[in-house]
Amino acid sequence: MALGFALLACADRMGVDPDLKGEMAESVAAVIVLAAGAGTRMKSRTSKLLHTLCGRSLLSWALDAAQGLDPERLVVVVGHERDQVEAHLNDIAPTALKAIQEQPLGTGDAVRTAMATLGDIHGEVVVTYGDVPLLTTDILINLVAAHRGADNAVTVMTAVVDDPTGYGRILRDGVEVVAIREHKDATAEERQIGEINSGIYVFDADLLAEGLTHLTPANAQGELYLTDIVAYARAQGSRVGAYVESDRWATEGVNDRVQLATLSAELNHRIVESHMRAGVTVIDPKTTWIEAGVSIEPDTEVWPGTILRGATSIATGAIIGPDTRLTDCEVGERATVLRSEATLATIAADANVGPFSYLRPGTQLGPGGKIGAFVETKNAHIGAGSKVPHLTYCGDAVLGEGVNIGAGTIFANYDGTHKLTSTVGDRAFVGSDSVLVAPVHIGDDALIAAGSVITADVEAGSLGIARGRQRTIAGWVQSFRRRGGAGASQSETKE
Repeated sequence: MALGFALLACADRMGVDPDLKGEMAESVAAVIVLAAGAGTRMKSRTSKLLHTLCGRSLLSWALDAAQGLDPERLVVVVGHERDQVEAHLNDIAPTALKAIQEQPLGTGDAVRTAMATLGDIHGEVVVTYGDVPLLTTDILINLVAAHRGADNAVTVMTAVVDDPTGYGRILRDGVEVVAIREHKDATAEERQIGEINSGIYVFDADLLAEGLTHLTPANAQGELYLTDIVAYARAQGSRVGAYVESDRWATEGVNDRVQLATLSAELNHRIVESHMRAGVTVIDPKTTWIEAGVSIEPDTEVWPGTILRGATSIATGAIIGPDTRLTDCEVGERATVLRSEATLATIAADANVGPFSYLRPGTQLGPGGKIGAFVETKNAHIGAGSKVPHLTYCGDAVLGEGVNIGAGTIFANYDGTHKLTSTVGDRAFVGSDSVLVAPVHIGDDALIAAGSVITADVEAGSLGIARGRQRTIAGWVQSFRRRGGAGASQSETKE
């Protein structure tokens, strides 16, 4: 799902054709996504690009923005943890080309590797990064529109920040960009400049290909800087411009787990706000986490401490939370889910779940049904109006309509080797503290006496009872105490 939650850039101020805002008149020739960095500050065995925020990997967010440009070709430059990144690419963007940067020799070398993979290419080439999750297609469209509107050979996306430490500085001559100076190479005066390079560009492909052949590692880091293409373009008399993005978050990259958490919080804030503006009541946005793939209809209430993940969908009038986590669940109209956990479960209209329920994959709760306090379900189909209210394990079970399961009931579904299924017919009643040893069938309108261990089928309309017969021995307690049993007084036990 492509999100438009980021604020659009000041397109009109930068001379962008209003007709191009939010759409592309024609596709760019290629988009290059740089994803070869080591990401050592993450201190992780997992590639930085595979770390997630709001339900999707960093690389997935980047590719979503890039693919929205509908480029003729998309190439991803991989390097560090290449096997992990390529496997992930095969899942999320199987048609993307892969360029391999064998050694980390800088951004210029990475783009040169990508251009070699693209071969003979003409037109516009957009260069972006795999770790900038709040960059959106809309922003890239506006960048390309600015590039075309000014007839630039190179257009760099920039931002103005309060603390530019560590970023490349934009050196200007009026509206044109004359150079980009990396922080380590900048003079004291240049370091006072607040306009920074985002690392995101549009290039004329022919100029880019030619400029890459002229890069040298004559800098503090001994790398090939892509930024040096700006000076090369100027030397050729080509126009270099800048597109200033007003949403500072759109150019923020993730280098460590602190930045990952910071950008996660910002993206979640935007997602939650978008749902509220669409008619969802979120009681406490600060403690509510909603992933990008979640769908919520208007007039739904989401209470504090709620986490909605994956492809969860919630219908109108539902009340979710507080203190609830739903993953890949479907919740029907007017249903309530209170202080509960559910994964791959379906909760129908007017059903009630919780508090402290645990719905495992395969749970299907019918209309008006109930899964109550301290109940665990797994692969359980619970019919309309049926109730599993208290302290029950209901696994591998099929319950008809209007069934009532008493407190403390166990569906014993595992024989040590296989998982087996039990069925309970319509309007059947299972008394408290019963065990149904699968596979058994309880017929329609049958009744299971409390405390029974049922190992055989119970026919429709029958009573099933399987427990020891009660004995009552009159006067037994007093006799027991006289013999020095529990509860005897000191005078009764002295001797």
